[in-house]
Amino acid sequence: MVQYLAKRIGRSVLTLFIIVTLVFCLLRLMPVEGYFANYEKMSEAQIQAGLQAMGLLDPLPVQVGRFWRNALHGDLGVSHIYKVNAPVTQILAQKLPISVQMGVLAMLLSLVLGIPLGLIMGQYKGRWPDKLGTALIVLIQAVPAAVYFLYIQMYGTAAVGVGLLFNAANWRYWVLPVCSMSLANLAFYAMWLRRYMVDESNKDYVRLARAKGVCGRDIALHHVFRNAMVPLVQYIPSAFLNTVVGSIYIESLYSIPGMGGLLVTCVQRHDNTMVQGIVLLYACVGIVGLILGDILMVLIDPRINFGKKEGGR
Repeated sequence: MVQYLAKRIGRSVLTLFIIVTLVFCLLRLMPVEGYFANYEKMSEAQIQAGLQAMGLLDPLPVQVGRFWRNALHGDLGVSHIYKVNAPVTQILAQKLPISVQMGVLAMLLSLVLGIPLGLIMGQYKGRWPDKLGTALIVLIQAVPAAVYFLYIQMYGTAAVGVGLLFNAANWRYWVLPVCSMSLANLAFYAMWLRRYMVDESNKDYVRLARAKGVCGRDIALHHVFRNAMVPLVQYIPSAFLNTVVGSIYIESLYSIPGMGGLLVTCVQRHDNTMVQGIVLLYACVGIVGLILGDILMVLIDPRINFGKKEGGR
């Protein structure tokens, strides 16, 4: 297990380096006005002097090395457009807590509703609970998310009694965004848990338990459900962390001052330094989620041994 984790961490560090370096290099191909708040009023000499002061006229390998050296010391540079001369880490520290709170609530809601829904659908395969659950999942996945997000905002705003401007101090403003963010994961957990439970229910150990006269509910809860959760659980940390860093569309839709809206704003305003920092954060979150998923699988199912053939049982 330790050897496997060491390999995964090494590969993850290499992947993170490649992703962020590619984004860094691509951003250097963007117009230079993303580094100046008053670009239109500056002369060519002032622009060149500013680029020289920021080290943007140095060879690209030198710039990449400088970026990673500063990043390892917790310095991601300063914003040039979004908040002039404000450290990127400081801006991220202000935006991240709201996205974390909203992501945690959305993830808990999706788990609380999605897993029982999948359990019921798997237990009552082919009957009306399964058909109703399947219809709900198909509706969520077939209809474009932007469509039902707009309907939720349109009809839910009046029902909950909130305005269009987000107010973090009022719990009512959290209801619609949290519900919207939880729908995709809710459908995902219910659909795959049902599938895994149906697969498990056809295996020999289930048939043996039925032949022994074990109660069908006990088989579903203590045997089928436990084994069906093993392949599903590896996706929970990754989905959780991705939800925590914010939904770009939902945060923009509800004017939530979180990470998702920050990314949209920085891309629109060409604040290249901010985009670099946000991409680094998102890449770290995705990679950590995948590693935690593998660890969680081992903790739940002791039969899994990643030390043999990269995850063989």
